[in-house]
Amino acid sequence: MELQLSSGQGPDECELAVGKLLRALQEEFLDILVVEASPGRRVDCYRSVRIVSDMDLSFLEGSVKWICESPYRPKHKRKNWFVDVSLCAEHSPQRFDESLVRFESFRSGGKGGQHVNKVETGVRAIYLPTGLAVTSTEARSQQMNKRIALNWLCELIAAENEAGAANVKNLNRLEHARIERGNPVRVYEGIKFQRKM
Repeated sequence: MELQLSSGQGPDECELAVGKLLRALQEEFLDILVVEASPGRRVDCYRSVRIVSDMDLSFLEGSVKWICESPYRPKHKRKNWFVDVSLCAEHSPQRFDESLVRFESFRSGGKGGQHVNKVETGVRAIYLPTGLAVTSTEARSQQMNKRIALNWLCELIAAENEAGAANVKNLNRLEHARIERGNPVRVYEGIKFQRKM
């Protein structure tokens, strides 16, 4: 399971809260690994951190409140700082499996001498899990057209995987800007970040 801890558009104190929450969660759940971290403006501060764990941590989704006087701005009136915890969208890349390709042959026109329109050299390759299909009529033999079609299918699936990963990254980036202040799932207090709820 992948989670994102985010300061939203909050000030340095919220970025510090992300760092403190990360350390608290790493102590509580020992298998947590940091996948990606966007550092904040100060040391040990983060704008956002993506973490992964084998455990189901969906109960952490929501906002986390930190009650503490600002360590950066003495006499500042605000004492409540919020961190957003959200489930990350995940992308499962498609693995190309040649055994899941169905081939159809057909007669292809064009160059080829006396065999044109008499021999089925054109090939349509369909990748069954996704329905992606390509045709190849470039080569004079069916075998070569099969190889060409397989290469094109591999390239198409790689491009789809890349687009899917980029889409997931954009969704997670949009989630970074969303934060709900109020109704926290957890509350921490003081500079030592002691859990109260």
